[in-house]
Amino acid sequence: MLLTLLFGIPWIEYKGQPIFLFNVLERKFIFWSVPFFPQDFHLVALGLVSFLIFISLFTVLFGRIWCGWACPQTIFMEMLFRKIEYWIEGDDKAQRRLNESPWTNEKIFKKGSKHTLFILLAFAISNTFLMYIIGKQEWLQIVMGNPVDHIKGLAAMLIFTAVFYFVFARFREMVCMVVCPYGRLQGVLLDNNSILVQYDHVRGEPRGKAVKAESTGDCIDCHWCVRVCPTGIDIRNGSNQLECIGCTSCIDACDAVMEKIDKPKGLIRYDSLNGVNSGTKLKFTLRIGAYTSLLVLIVGILTFMLMTRSNWESTLLRTPGMTFQVDEKLHTVSNIYNLEILNKSMEDQSFQVHVDKPLELIWIGKGIGKIEKGKQVKTEFFIKAKIGAWPQGEKIPIHIQNNQGQEEILKTSFIQPDE
Repeated sequence: MLLTLLFGIPWIEYKGQPIFLFNVLERKFIFWSVPFFPQDFHLVALGLVSFLIFISLFTVLFGRIWCGWACPQTIFMEMLFRKIEYWIEGDDKAQRRLNESPWTNEKIFKKGSKHTLFILLAFAISNTFLMYIIGKQEWLQIVMGNPVDHIKGLAAMLIFTAVFYFVFARFREMVCMVVCPYGRLQGVLLDNNSILVQYDHVRGEPRGKAVKAESTGDCIDCHWCVRVCPTGIDIRNGSNQLECIGCTSCIDACDAVMEKIDKPKGLIRYDSLNGVNSGTKLKFTLRIGAYTSLLVLIVGILTFMLMTRSNWESTLLRTPGMTFQVDEKLHTVSNIYNLEILNKSMEDQSFQVHVDKPLELIWIGKGIGKIEKGKQVKTEFFIKAKIGAWPQGEKIPIHIQNNQGQEEILKTSFIQPDE
């Protein structure tokens, strides 16, 4: 399901635009079909703050369940690359034997087949990653167009392919332990009430072989929990280890062993440290309450700002270095202005600009007219009036109206000589 979403989302469009886009090159972003531009930096900043608070709250409650079950690194590694490796080379014991054996035709075939499939998968992932950045339509132009016209795009594909191949074929879990900042925040975010993959030391210790004459815990020290761990840690040394990604492989392995020796399952399970030590359930703490309250407040503010967000962004400035122009024959004065309008909606919009009488608007070149979705138009115009017809020092209103009847009024200064 998650693999389908990761590969399928870039192909989904709404009103001709992808539902997610992270185009840092053109500074254009789309989240759930809502476009954001550099002018929306305050909204993006609020969104990032709310996301960080949500991550903190989620981690306090559930530990690194994201890392083990929803992170793209884990999904691609465990659902694709690891399965291919096991399918071709066998389990961990078979892989060790193959690595230590001399280079025979069988070894060359297995290694060659595995790495060929790895490269093809890395190429598919790199193309998907590129689609998240530039969008499906731009990606199709690169793939189907003349390669000479898309050297940069093809180079990006090859670079991403090489990076993903290195990550999934060689670097693997080191990404979680060395590169990912989220894993390094665990020591700050987690406490004794956080739900993590826990070893029940109360029940398991002292560990040892199941001998009737000896009084030992339920842990028979079989090391299966260590063997199946993708990062190679021993969960019995504590749950709050940087390398633990919460994948629960050790839970499955331990439950299988407990079933074989007629012991209750759950020696390794999802629980808090307080739950293991005293059997207490998760409590609503002041820390959880503070995170929750702050998150609700910021999400509420962000929702209100999104609901009241305009479909366009307009900027009106006086032309730098210009004051006013006087026509002594007609006894008129004119000021020149720059106007920029950004269409922030998912549809084309038409705009009309007008001023109140006795003012007169004169375009320099073409007017605003129709603006395509996500595009920005810049233009200049004069505001002209009889000298003294508009009160001295009073700002003039500029009315901007779209084809849906929505109106914005911008006010600016109108400089004129004394009568």
